[in-house]
Amino acid sequence: MAESKRDYYEVLGVPKTADEETLKKAYRALAKKYHPDANPGNKEAEAKFKEASEAYSVLSDPQKRQQYDQFGHAAFDPGAGGAGGGFGGFDFGGDLGDIFGDIFGDLFGTGRSSRRSNGPMRGANVRTSVRISFEEAIFGCEKEIEINFKETCASCHGTGAKAGTSPQTCPKCNGKGKIMYTQQSFFGQVQNVQTCPECGGTGKVIKERCPDCYGTGYKTVRKKFKVSIPAGIDNGQSIRMAGGGEPGVNGGERGDLLVEAVVSQHPIFKRQDTSIYSTVPISFAKAALGGPIRIKTVDGEVEYEVRPGTQTDTKVRLKGKGVPSLRNRNIRGDHYVTLVVQVPERMTQAQKEALRKFDEAMTGVSSGEAEKPKRKGLFK
Repeated sequence: MAESKRDYYEVLGVPKTADEETLKKAYRALAKKYHPDANPGNKEAEAKFKEASEAYSVLSDPQKRQQYDQFGHAAFDPGAGGAGGGFGGFDFGGDLGDIFGDIFGDLFGTGRSSRRSNGPMRGANVRTSVRISFEEAIFGCEKEIEINFKETCASCHGTGAKAGTSPQTCPKCNGKGKIMYTQQSFFGQVQNVQTCPECGGTGKVIKERCPDCYGTGYKTVRKKFKVSIPAGIDNGQSIRMAGGGEPGVNGGERGDLLVEAVVSQHPIFKRQDTSIYSTVPISFAKAALGGPIRIKTVDGEVEYEVRPGTQTDTKVRLKGKGVPSLRNRNIRGDHYVTLVVQVPERMTQAQKEALRKFDEAMTGVSSGEAEKPKRKGLFK
């Protein structure tokens, strides 16, 4: 009965002011979700699919929608003088059939892309890698790489046909690159579109193939490219070289060559974004008394003045000695150095004696005695 049906707008999940595109989008989503082919044996999904199809068949028709907005479900109830009875009384042709074509295309590997398959399509990108040193990543460099490259066949000039011949219009699809077929559904016969199997969607067939490229139009050769590595590139980042990828189809442009930088590790330096980190050992005397030390950077050695009383793991910053920014080469990160006070593992007898005297001078206790905490006076 009409009274038991849900409101059509509620079924599609759209407001009563929804335009044609909103209705179509909402129905397409529900149809894909509940289509019987995507839910075999699921009666609940089948019922929801039919409910959504019924709602869309009414609301997508301006005249039926006007009747429904005025009289509700009674507009299509024969007992109330309506136009038809229940689900079987609706016409599922026209735009609904086109949407089914989209849905069936998604489910069976065809779709809108197949309808445009004979148009120009861009070639796929090709990926490769190049290994560079830590310093080359910091300052940039030029590298030469060699890859397999599909070059236009000199004999057929890319047509794939034998010299003196040319590709012919496909007789199966008449050059459209697609064929239409009819599929049986719950609502009768539905027309759908698929790529022509004869020409592969190009709209052309080659009767006499080029003997040099075997009809592909291209020959694979080893080609060298010079790659300009920008200063500041990091491990895993890629350089894009336009036109270095796979050839396009039907006049489409070539894809790009993407060269990934593989940066070797450095024995001293570590990198994080535009910052460089390293550790420098210093002697106990240098830490206590202070003084100049030499620190290695990517720009060479620089002199740094250690402050007296420097503790181990003290971090210092060498401004502008880091990695150049990829966005602005005039901006460089910083180099952070951790100063680690070295404790000698081996000493001569004279060195040990000197160290004992130093310790006695600092603590006032002989090195052979345990150091006692200083006592405070009664009133302190």
